[in-house]
Amino acid sequence: MVFQFTLSIIFITGTIVVSRQVNYIQQANLGYNRENLVYLPVEGDLAAKYQVFKQEALNAPGIKMVSRMGESPTSIGSSTWGIDWEGKTPGDNQMFTQTATGYDFVKTLDLKIIAGRDLSKDFASDSAGYLVNETALRIIGYKDPIGKPLNVWGKQGTIVGVLKDFHFSSLHEPIHPLIVRNGETSDYGNILIRTEAGKTKEALASLEKICKTLNPKFPFTFTFSDDAYQKIYNSEAVVNKLSAVFSFLAIFISCLGLLGLAMFTAEQRTKEIGIRKVLGAGMVSLFTLLSKEFIVLVIIAFFIASPLAWWAMNSWLQNFVYKIEMEWWMFALAVLLIIGIALLTISYQTLKAILINPVRSLKTE
Repeated sequence: MVFQFTLSIIFITGTIVVSRQVNYIQQANLGYNRENLVYLPVEGDLAAKYQVFKQEALNAPGIKMVSRMGESPTSIGSSTWGIDWEGKTPGDNQMFTQTATGYDFVKTLDLKIIAGRDLSKDFASDSAGYLVNETALRIIGYKDPIGKPLNVWGKQGTIVGVLKDFHFSSLHEPIHPLIVRNGETSDYGNILIRTEAGKTKEALASLEKICKTLNPKFPFTFTFSDDAYQKIYNSEAVVNKLSAVFSFLAIFISCLGLLGLAMFTAEQRTKEIGIRKVLGAGMVSLFTLLSKEFIVLVIIAFFIASPLAWWAMNSWLQNFVYKIEMEWWMFALAVLLIIGIALLTISYQTLKAILINPVRSLKTE
C-alpha cells in the first residue's frame, strides 16, 4: 500500500508541475503579439509580386499590417559568425542569429523598440540598415548604438534600431543575439499579416482572393502564428496528458488495494468495534480509530515520494530555460488529494462496520 501511495503521490505531483509548466508556456509573454497574426509562404509568383500583394492586402478589409521575413516568428534559427563591429576582439567567433525582414516588421509583430526606429522605405540608407536585439547589443558593446557601424557578411551598414528581447525560438533555449537585416526584396520566406481582432475570417477571404489572382498556380495556404507556437510544444502536451492518465491509474489501483485492506480490517475488528460501542465510543472516535492507520500509510508514502517527485520534476524542468519554480504546496496538494481519496474509499466499509448492531457482532457462534 505504501508503494502504491508513493506512486500515486509522484504521479499527482508530476501532473501538477507539468500542467503548470504547459500553462506557463501557453501564456508566456514572448515579446511580440502572436494573436491575429497569420503568415503565408513566399512561393510561385508571390516572390516577384510581393509589393503588389502588400498594397492590395493593406487595402482589403480586416488587414492592419503586412511585412515579410526569411523565417517564421517562432523559428528564427539561421546563425552566423560573419558579424563585425568597431572594437571587436580579433578571433572573436561569437555566433549571432540573423534574419531578413521587410519594412513594417516591428509594427506587424508588435515588437518594442528601446532605441532608434524600425527599417523604413523612407530612408534609402536602410537598404544596409540593421536592427539588433538587447542581447546582441550587450555582446557588441556599443554604448550609443544608433548610427554605429555594423558589418554583416561583408556588407557595411549601420544600426538603426534596438529591439527589446523577444522569444523567437523554443522556451527550452535562451534568447540568442539577433541581427535583423533588410529583406524587402527577398524571394523566400513568409509574408506576415496582422489582422484586425474579430475580422480574421474576413481577412483570410480577402487574402485568398488576392493570392488566386496573383499566384494562381499555387494553392492558398496560411499558418496562424499561435498554432505554430503550440506545435513547438506538442511533446509537452502529450506528457501532460500521459501524466494525468497515469495518475488516474495509480490512484485507481491504490484505491482497489485500499478497499480490500479496509474490508479485511473491518472484518477482523468487528468485535472490537462492538465492545467499544457498548462502552460508549462515538462514531467519530471509531471512524478515527479505523482510518488513522491508513492515513499513517499515506504520510509514510509522502515522505518517500516527495524527494523522488522533486528530483524527477526538477530534472524535467531543466530542459527549459524559462520555467516555473516548484513550490511546497504542489506536494501538499498531492498528499491532501490522496488522503481525501483514501478516506472516501474506506468510508463505506468503515461506516458499515461502525453501524452494525453490537449485539450481532458480539454474539457467540
